[in-house]
Amino acid sequence: MGKLVLTSFVTLDGVYQAPGGPDEDTRGGFRQGGWSVPYGDEDFGAFMTGVFDRVGAFLLGRRTYEIFASYWPAKTDPQDPIASRLNGLPKYVASTTLTDPSWAGTTVLGGDLAKEVAAVKERTEGELQVHGSGDLAASLFDLGLIDTVHLLTFPVVLGDGRRLFPRGVRPTAFRHTGGHVTAAGVCVQSYDRTGSPSYGSY
Repeated sequence: MGKLVLTSFVTLDGVYQAPGGPDEDTRGGFRQGGWSVPYGDEDFGAFMTGVFDRVGAFLLGRRTYEIFASYWPAKTDPQDPIASRLNGLPKYVASTTLTDPSWAGTTVLGGDLAKEVAAVKERTEGELQVHGSGDLAASLFDLGLIDTVHLLTFPVVLGDGRRLFPRGVRPTAFRHTGGHVTAAGVCVQSYDRTGSPSYGSY
């Protein structure tokens, strides 16, 4: 059975929206897209390559899927560790409106998200990976389906944009499993979900 792993880029104030470009996600009038790009150094690339080395399949939200589908199919270098996996491995997109995906290897999950994702995890060799897909990630947190989080925090505050952990998300505790800071200052931390938080007093 595969493990469900979320890799997310966030700012210091928790924004995940449009890390890769100004037109990536302009919902709510967001005009600060592309905030992660100045920090994309060799350390960052090495970590991301390592993440993709463990993937067995991808699970994406509709918006992230469309962003990826507009870019990666044209990257055909078999030596590209990210493009080769995105184009060659199974992709699942959670959507009730997408009916005819054009990217080869795509299956639409349009029914009961908990049941369908659990079934995909069961038949996936390696990690079932979620990249970006903040709305989907929130749903998966609420369902208790995410096993591991790689949280890459970039040294920038935006003051606006969609947050990875919105108000009302399911309370969840994690165990820290490793991390480092890249030369450009991106804080890369990994966590495994352990269940509900514990509480106490001082």
